[in-house]
Amino acid sequence: MTRRTALKTLAAAGAGALTGAGAYGFFYGRHALEVTRATVAVQALPPALSGLRIGLLTDVHRSRWVSHEDVAGAVAALMADRPDLIVLGGDYVTWGDRHYVAPSAEALQPLEAPHGVFGILGNHDDDHDMPAALGRRGVQVLRDARTRLIINNETVDLIGIRFWTKRGADLAALTKGAAPTTFLLAHDPRRLAEASALGVPLVLSGHTHGGQVVLPMLGPIAAQKFPVVYGLAHRKRTTMFVSRGLGTVYVPIRINCPPEVAILTLAAA
Repeated sequence: MTRRTALKTLAAAGAGALTGAGAYGFFYGRHALEVTRATVAVQALPPALSGLRIGLLTDVHRSRWVSHEDVAGAVAALMADRPDLIVLGGDYVTWGDRHYVAPSAEALQPLEAPHGVFGILGNHDDDHDMPAALGRRGVQVLRDARTRLIINNETVDLIGIRFWTKRGADLAALTKGAAPTTFLLAHDPRRLAEASALGVPLVLSGHTHGGQVVLPMLGPIAAQKFPVVYGLAHRKRTTMFVSRGLGTVYVPIRINCPPEVAILTLAAA
């Protein structure tokens, strides 16, 4: 075999491998839902809140590529674990497509939990139609807002910020006077630095899709700008969990990065 023939053969093999991986990611990978169960250590968590279970579903991206059945399956998987509290992490549609606002909210309607279902807005969500549709279906959407819960006789504050709220001063204002046990719901994990500086014990995020396409040796190329791409991370006294989410964007494939819903069990750090 000549050098030219060998190079052509390697190039053809590489192209074939990429085509095969893409087909796998389209036909199977993006539908292979997993339920991720993780124990999340939270600084100064009151003993009465140890064992609290939070269900996290983010980045639904309801669209022509993410069907009602995809979302309904994720909802059913989350509800099967009967979490105490449910958080929706934003991006319910793609590129603000109004055609899918109502279908996305309808698919999420079966979600319920003893301490409520709370949502935030991502970069693909509008400020009016999406929160209104979710609100009609029992989701309390926190748009740069704080709400207080009493769980097992302990006070828990939830702060939810929109993706487009960028100023650190806005987040600082929301944390002023908050309870020691405060959870920040922030679509973008890049809010970790601010949350840590403000002493927020727990941050729940999405946005990264876990990279969506994770290549051997190269990793999640499209998500390298984020401080946390997926899973648990810690900075000072702040713990963050970033979910891979459910849907896809740009290309309807997932490779080495299956969609997920997460069940997070809190524990004292």
